Amino acid sequence: MVIEDSAGQRLWGGCRFIGTSTNNQAEYLALIEGLQRVGEWHPDKLEVYLDSLLVVEQMRGHYRVKAVELKPLHRQARALLAGFPDASIAHVRRENNRGADAMANKAIDEYRPAANG
Repeated sequence: MVIEDSAGQRLWGGCRFIGTSTNNQAEYLALIEGLQRVGEWHPDKLEVYLDSLLVVEQMRGHYRVKAVELKPLHRQARALLAGFPDASIAHVRRENNRGADAMANKAIDEYRPAANG
């Protein structure tokens, strides 16, 4: 996950290994952590970019949340997002979301145990 200011300067970047999960679970967890982190700055405006179209459309209210494991994550993300009255959520293709994708890969790579010769 990456948090940038309006000029594209990175304010924070972080990653952590979350174990076995779906891409959508990982996207919701990153969204939740990002909303918690950005709340520390109290921005006037917030633009959120996610590479999971499903999560974007669920957060916009266009798709229902059917997966049981996503429902509590969706509720938590919606509650956090309510704290940002001037927030928008948009889909971005993975190749245009390189900073966040690199952080996710870093978390996976750092978790992998070193190969024993």
